[in-house]
Amino acid sequence: MDPRQDEAEALMAALARGERGALARLVTLFGPGLRRYAAQALTVGSEAEDVTQEVFLRAWHRAGLYDPGRGSVAAWLYRIALRICIDRNRRGRFRRFVGIDAVAEPEDEAPGAEATVAARQRLARVRAAIRALPARQRQAILLRAAGELGTAEIARTLGISAGAAEQLLVRARAALRATVDREDHR
Repeated sequence: MDPRQDEAEALMAALARGERGALARLVTLFGPGLRRYAAQALTVGSEAEDVTQEVFLRAWHRAGLYDPGRGSVAAWLYRIALRICIDRNRRGRFRRFVGIDAVAEPEDEAPGAEATVAARQRLARVRAAIRALPARQRQAILLRAAGELGTAEIARTLGISAGAAEQLLVRARAALRATVDREDHR
């Protein structure tokens, strides 16, 4: 077994006993990846920190429900993040539809050196291509790239077989390559 998984399982057991130090260590282990995942999965990326905090708050309250037999701690946490992101995106779409929220302003992309501009443009194309993927492919590729999860953990997070997760990743990568290559050759 992965030493990080052993530590994470021990931390979950400590968390279930109410040990606050265990939560701090879980945040250190998984916080950066969860933040990266949420920033890419959310329609409003600036909410990523809030989502990450909500994930750990739920983990704190539900630590006793974690079952190591059903998957890794990482898969459990990313599944919580996935659900929160889906809920926030749905809520945001509805709020924009009825005019409660204004559409978020795009981030300032002040031009710098030519290479920086080109890199930002390519990154914007990749992000747009990721947003254009079908939902399950987008979730799988973000869990792999931003969450740094393996195929088995992605499968558990999405509630599908490992083979199905691998197929989602293969299709997502192929679609991204095709889209980005097509954009690069314009």
